[in-house]
Amino acid sequence: MIPAKMDAITITAVQEKGIDSVVDWFELHKQPFYALGWFYLRNQQQTEELFYRSIMKVHKELPRYRNDTSFPLWVASIFIDICRELSDDEVTLASDEDASHHDLFNALDQLKDAEKEAMALTYGTGFSQEEAAHILRVSVDKLKELLFSGTQSVRKQLYETTFNGCKEYQKNYIDYLEKRMERPEKIEFEIHLYECRECQEDLAAFQDVTLMLHHAEWMNDLTVPENLIANIKERFAKKVQQRQQRFKKLKKVALVFASVCAIVIGISFFTGVFANVYYTWTEEDEQLRTFLQRNLGQRVNLEAESDGVKIKIKGVVADDAQTLVFYEIEDTKGDNKYLMSYEDGLYVENEYQIMRNETYPRYSFPDLDAEINKRDKNVFYGKVSLKPLEEDEAVIKLKITQVQELVAGNNGAGMEVGFRANGYKSGEWKFEIPATKQPSTEIALTEQTVIEGIPIRLEKLTIAPTATILQYGIREVQLNKRIDFLNLGDLEVNGKKVKVDEYGSVFSHTQQDMDWRTYQTQFDSFFGEKPEELKIHFETAYFTFADHKSVELDVDQPLPQTFEYAGSTISIDEIEVGQPTRVVISNHEVADRAFEALHLNIVDENEHEPISTGMQQESVLVDKNGVIYDPYSDPVDYEKLEQPRHFVTVQTIMIDGVNVVPKRLDIYGYNSMRYLGDVMKITLK
Repeated sequence: MIPAKMDAITITAVQEKGIDSVVDWFELHKQPFYALGWFYLRNQQQTEELFYRSIMKVHKELPRYRNDTSFPLWVASIFIDICRELSDDEVTLASDEDASHHDLFNALDQLKDAEKEAMALTYGTGFSQEEAAHILRVSVDKLKELLFSGTQSVRKQLYETTFNGCKEYQKNYIDYLEKRMERPEKIEFEIHLYECRECQEDLAAFQDVTLMLHHAEWMNDLTVPENLIANIKERFAKKVQQRQQRFKKLKKVALVFASVCAIVIGISFFTGVFANVYYTWTEEDEQLRTFLQRNLGQRVNLEAESDGVKIKIKGVVADDAQTLVFYEIEDTKGDNKYLMSYEDGLYVENEYQIMRNETYPRYSFPDLDAEINKRDKNVFYGKVSLKPLEEDEAVIKLKITQVQELVAGNNGAGMEVGFRANGYKSGEWKFEIPATKQPSTEIALTEQTVIEGIPIRLEKLTIAPTATILQYGIREVQLNKRIDFLNLGDLEVNGKKVKVDEYGSVFSHTQQDMDWRTYQTQFDSFFGEKPEELKIHFETAYFTFADHKSVELDVDQPLPQTFEYAGSTISIDEIEVGQPTRVVISNHEVADRAFEALHLNIVDENEHEPISTGMQQESVLVDKNGVIYDPYSDPVDYEKLEQPRHFVTVQTIMIDGVNVVPKRLDIYGYNSMRYLGDVMKITLK
């Protein structure tokens, strides 16, 4: 059961350890959440994905937690939302490792989804009716209806007997057994029970089932794989590594024309605004200078030094999208270049008082190709994105406890940037930065389109000094197909291209309607003229398809064995019973293949789904022109690949236990990326 009281993650822990603090919390409380996730998904691969996404979302939304509900209740709400995203309506419940619970699981498997959720939360995890209703976003009365109908269905499955209690009194069963009835109603109900034998038998059988459900062994006997959290930690580590490999700097030229400066200085002496204009035009950082020229930012001159590393805060630009802080870091004792990153040794001490916590900052890539970053070996100019301000003006209390060393090397194809292993420099740098939020323009959009039968609606365009943000929604209307996310190309505003941020598409945590999922894609800044015409380019869509198929596995038959699925021939290359048991499937023909990755699992000879200890994959990359790249044999320049698809060619499923004999391979569905090329033109009034 999920404990009623769990220690919440402290803000200090997040500031010091970042997402690792959330991973540690889930590792400490993994058993009840694993059981809850397994109840929904019955698939080890998806359960691991569930934990990964939940950790990401808890970390991003943690600033919104206000102690008005219990921390495990808040986490469970997020956890179940993601369960719903990953689960398929036709996927059955997991059968327990202990055969004593097999009949109960089979009975629960016959319930409607809403009944399953109500039963799992109330009986399996121990949440109160009020808490379970809060998580499921229904009234307590509705929850009681679900519990009653679910219990009745389970009872019918287990006993195969019909009970004939009086319907007008059945609504009281749950409150009576939970001792929640008011005394007058309780007396009236007990008088009726005394006189009605049918209700006595009906209530007794109903009570037997609720007592069985209240014993939480059926949820907690599942064994959590030892490497569950380790696999997730490895995924986070790979994510950081991939981000580092993708660092490629945009080339910029910083030119200051002496003649222009002379004219400006001359004019400024007569107008009395010399200092403002002078510093605007002579600012070394080109990006900061652009903002200052348009009066969209503030120049500051703050400095702090610790253990030979000097940090200067040079300017700040705040708007509704983010708060950009421009800085300079100098290594006074060596020739190192350092950068600082949000939540990686850098945090805002008063963030939860002055900043909007429902958003997440953009990542700012280090730009070593900027002219100012080529001059000195020991100085780096950069910027860091923070959350947007809540009010128009605030003082940002910035604290830095470590900076990270940059490593650059010229491989003949341009500068490549990476991080040195353990290349952190610890210290303490503190700043109080005054900031004024610049105004943004929001334009409501009402246009809709359809992509492969799935409605897409445009909701809002936000034009802020630091970014242009397009908000859109994807409707979930088909049970067998959904769009997980869209990739948009460059935005065209009044005929001018506004570059898309390749890493700036995010899921919005504020959902307007239950059957619509909201996303935001960020683009570069759009200065100046009023937008009158938009062109939105839909480049690719990533789909999930439900397509069930079961394939019998026979360890006594010669290998390889083949079967057809989604228009392709898949080979079963290996079935090795041991500790662990291994099943290897492959499909190397990727041309015109309908899927990139499969959702699958193994069923053993006892019709149970054994615990998978892991999934190993081999894959290839295929660009838009059909060129295949093998990342295992040749180096791949990911930045030059045009909209690549990632095809899994070999999957190795490893099953925990001793000599587990696999009987059946169950495939639930698959993922596929589709090239679109759709363009939507909008005229703004």
